[in-house]
Amino acid sequence: MTTAEERLIAERADTLKLMASLSGDWDGVVEASAHANVDDEHDPEGATIAYERARIEASLSRARTHLADIEDALRRIRGGTYGTCERCGGPIAPGRLEARPTARTCITCATT
Repeated sequence: MTTAEERLIAERADTLKLMASLSGDWDGVVEASAHANVDDEHDPEGATIAYERARIEASLSRARTHLADIEDALRRIRGGTYGTCERCGGPIAPGRLEARPTARTCITCATT
């Protein structure tokens, strides 16, 4: 069984890989758009370049937010506050931390 810290470190590595891949996708879309028709709104080939850019940008934004949550959870582990609800100060159930290792609140506080 791995520790929460090991899981978070592995999740951080996966998130960084995802971000690198998305950045490559972004570069590809930008490069393709440099050689494409400027009016991509009427492209019969499918999704517009603007749509692809927005999709990749949204995915990168979610990945950056998740990476920040992972880094915060790792700081809480090092600081001895991991597993303690930030709202009520009670414990966060192990099952919740297993399902969502970056959780900051217990399930009761998360639902209110």
